Formats: sequence, C-alpha cells, structure tokens
Amino acid sequence: MRQRHEGQAGPPLRLTGLPPVVSPQTVVLVLGSFPGAASLRLQQYYGHPQNQFWRILSAVWPQHPLPQEPGAYAARCEWLLARRLGVWDVYGSCLREGSLDSAIRDAQVNDFGGLLEACPALAAVAHNGGESWRHHAAVRDSLATSARGPAAGQIGSVRLPSTSPANAAISFARKFDAWKECLARYGLV
Repeated sequence: MRQRHEGQAGPPLRLTGLPPVVSPQTVVLVLGSFPGAASLRLQQYYGHPQNQFWRILSAVWPQHPLPQEPGAYAARCEWLLARRLGVWDVYGSCLREGSLDSAIRDAQVNDFGGLLEACPALAAVAHNGGESWRHHAAVRDSLATSARGPAAGQIGSVRLPSTSPANAAISFARKFDAWKECLARYGLV
C-alpha cells in the first residue's frame, strides 16, 4: 500500500488491497469492496476498531472465542477458516483518499476465475455492503466461467448489511440477524 502523506500535493496513489483469506474448506466467501485506510495500514481485514465485522462473527459463534490478544490477526484468520468462512474484496486496487467507498476511483476488480480451484467447497459469496453487491453479477459470471464450469453457476450471492462504521443507520442487532441467517443457510451455524 502506498499513500501520500498529509500535506503532499498531487493525485492519489494507486492502493493495493489484501490477499484473500481462503482455504479448500471455505464454504462462504465474504467480499468487501476495498480495505479502509486503517485496514491497509495494519494489513488486516476489518482493522478499523469501529468496524463490526469481528464483533458480529464473534456473536454468531460465542462457543468459539475470537482471539483478542494484541497481534492476534493471524489467529483470527485461522479462526475464520476453521469456521469455513473466507474473506476477500471485490477490488484488487484503486485510487482513493480516505476510507469511504464513494471515494473509490479507477478500481480494478479482482480476478475471481481461479478462486474455485482454491475453494472447491464454495457455496456462496456474501457481499458486505452495497459497493460489493454492485458487482455480484460480474463475480457470479466470473465464477461460472471458471474451471469448475456449470456447477459454479449454482454458487449463491447474498447481500449483507455493511459492517462499516459508515453504516450506522442499521443497528447491530439487524446486522447480526442478517449475517447469522446467511451463515446458517449455508450450514456454518
């Protein structure tokens, strides 16, 4: 990730996203739009302390405590994978100032064609918010034309309420209910 320092003039630099967190056992892939500034700085998905992603998932699986200690990101990723959940983003790179999806410019969509080789058990893509959802048809089509062929066309697409702090109009309880229902539908709860 490269960003211009405060006070420097000029256009924004191209930002590069994070690699996917997936395994052959991934059943549901959560797709965000693009990591916010805090996540890029930390090189961690959902790194902003007010993002509700980790809090929601922790509430979905209370019997499996989420690693909380400092520096626990790798353990959190393993925790996700053990629950058969993966994480990635629609965009692999973009121009953006700040963290808002509305500020994303010149975005390059990730290549989803090879994803099914890494995730042969994939049953659904859960889009974390509206910006990711805008690309659900393209993601579905990319998966359908991949090596897995026609069976890939049966992968579900679900729009979930964004866990972003910018999505404060929807209560935690409503977000939790939607996320839990989605994960239960695919046998993860």
